[in-house]
Amino acid sequence: MERDCMEFDVLIVGAGPAGLSAACKIKQLAAEQQQDISVCVVEKGSEVGAHILSGALFDTTSLAELFPQWQSFGAPLQTAVTEDKTCYLTSESDSYELAPWAVPKSLHNHDNYIISLGNLCRWLAEQAESLGVEVYAGFSAAQPIIDDGRVKGVITGDMGLDKAGEQKANFEPGIELRAQFTLFAEGARGHLGKQVIKHFQLDSEQVAQHYAIGFKELWQVPSEQHQPGLVVHGTGWPLQKEATGGSYLYHLENNQVAVGLIVDLNYSNPHLSPFEEFQRLKHHPLFSQYLKNGKRISYGARAITKGGYHSLPTQQFAGGLLIGCDAGTLNPAKIKGTHTAMKSGMLAAESVVEALANKTEMADYQKHFKQSWLYDELYKARNFSHGIHRYGTLGGGGIALLEQSILNGKAPWNIRCDRPDYQTLMLANSSQVIEYPKPDGLLSFDRLSSVFLSNIYHEENQPCHLRLQSERIPIEQNLELYAEPAQRYCPAGVYEIVQVQKQTMFDSGSNSALDSAPNSSPESRAQPVLQINAANCIHCKTCDIKDPSQNIDWTPPEGGGGPNYPNM
Repeated sequence: MERDCMEFDVLIVGAGPAGLSAACKIKQLAAEQQQDISVCVVEKGSEVGAHILSGALFDTTSLAELFPQWQSFGAPLQTAVTEDKTCYLTSESDSYELAPWAVPKSLHNHDNYIISLGNLCRWLAEQAESLGVEVYAGFSAAQPIIDDGRVKGVITGDMGLDKAGEQKANFEPGIELRAQFTLFAEGARGHLGKQVIKHFQLDSEQVAQHYAIGFKELWQVPSEQHQPGLVVHGTGWPLQKEATGGSYLYHLENNQVAVGLIVDLNYSNPHLSPFEEFQRLKHHPLFSQYLKNGKRISYGARAITKGGYHSLPTQQFAGGLLIGCDAGTLNPAKIKGTHTAMKSGMLAAESVVEALANKTEMADYQKHFKQSWLYDELYKARNFSHGIHRYGTLGGGGIALLEQSILNGKAPWNIRCDRPDYQTLMLANSSQVIEYPKPDGLLSFDRLSSVFLSNIYHEENQPCHLRLQSERIPIEQNLELYAEPAQRYCPAGVYEIVQVQKQTMFDSGSNSALDSAPNSSPESRAQPVLQINAANCIHCKTCDIKDPSQNIDWTPPEGGGGPNYPNM
């Protein structure tokens, strides 16, 4: 297929905090060194910020390095943390607040801001464009261009294909975007990052990456229940027995409250539904006191890369780099990834500008990384997630308290958990079935009404972007062994087991199906089938991570498709 081609010095896939910080820093360094470096950022969302979702508590360290005058530049940081609580939820109705000394120092938040990460990315895109960066939203990067052992860019997705993959009247082929260096900044479980890691074997020396699914709802609450700057973190119920993770509630400006739950994806009970656990959470008095009589105005979910230092792949390869959550730079001990993603992008900028000046084929990111505070911060937090995975919330939390508050991250030991999240499920028939209460429509809700608040749009007549390697596995393996957990781990109702009437030929004197036989008659039998409601997908990528057979590949739909978060 003949495609148009555009060429740049640097191509960045993803307009999140890592990608946009890299773009800005490249242009800043180019101006200082009087170099002319062309930079393009391609973003699959309909606009910058449309697919961005985070809690979010924000550490300003990287922002202050990138734009020291960020306040006068109008960065959207309006609500500083004024009160910081961490509570242990002992049951569905009780909790107690932990003393500050009992909370690892890394989880103290008094110097941080409560923000909308989507709005911060929109602001960063404005700064990038003012520096001369070309930002193209609504274009998904479909596949990397790898030639002669080197990444040379990406091809954007074809537009105007029908469900069968045939060209419609409005068909437009994707464009080749070629560059000397391509930075992959797609966020957690990036589909191109996954391919690049596999192709170059970038994770061959690391332990398995680990993930969580994070939920967020934005609520408008009565003014008398609103305390701007209040941060509440919770652990324990409802995840005491079934999973590890934690909850949060942040008071932003304008009588808005963000509430959410993070569920580690190494949970073992296939009957667990992270979405239902989140809905249960909001009925706890610790949270309901702030949400009652309020109105839910937005909902979303996304995967979080949380393996930390031990799970970092090699981030450099011929022709490109992995940055931000595509690599897994989140600091699990702080439960923050924005400032680290930004710094990784800035370090990538330094290494790429250096490589362009020296005309080398490999950008030496590792050198810049090891000389930075980012390396030190991630190294000190290296055991946090792995300790909780191995020893649970209480055991792992105790180790984290020792390492972060007493040893200041200088523990002489390493804790690693090398079992990937998709391998942790127990068999359904040996696991306890969980009965979840029906939503009340006031504090708790069903999936479809929640998905509606994500402002999702997908072109209906297009190829399914959730691809099964085998259509038989969901029924013959996942349903048989695990009661098909995709029905429960998906936060958007994408996957359903439905009964379909199928005609089979049966011999009147036998119970076995026959391809063709005399004296046989058709019989209609209901058979289970996995139905994929791809239009509901909110691009969290949990299915790609947690499917026990690794049978699901998340790929981007037509550019611009997916959620349209206004200020998440």
